[in-house]
Amino acid sequence: MHVKRGDQVIVISGNDKGSTGEVVEVMLDANRVLVSGVNVRTKHVKPTQSNPQGDRVEREFPIHSSNVMLLDPSTGKGTRKRPASN
Repeated sequence: MHVKRGDQVIVISGNDKGSTGEVVEVMLDANRVLVSGVNVRTKHVKPTQSNPQGDRVEREFPIHSSNVMLLDPSTGKGTRKRPASN
């Protein structure tokens, strides 16, 4: 995986193209990453005894790792991660 938890990334495709955020979680088996503030959706929560009204909660959902790129802090643009030369 080209990103890890804590990296600053920029979204390069999809509905949230151009938005930036920090990687909160990396899901290696599904090739997905959870980025803070990106891909926020409204989830409807069923009524329970503790919450009889039910609710609508905004949650961040994971996006595919190919849709994010590491953010270069000096330019504010995406950059490719290069392997260390031996």
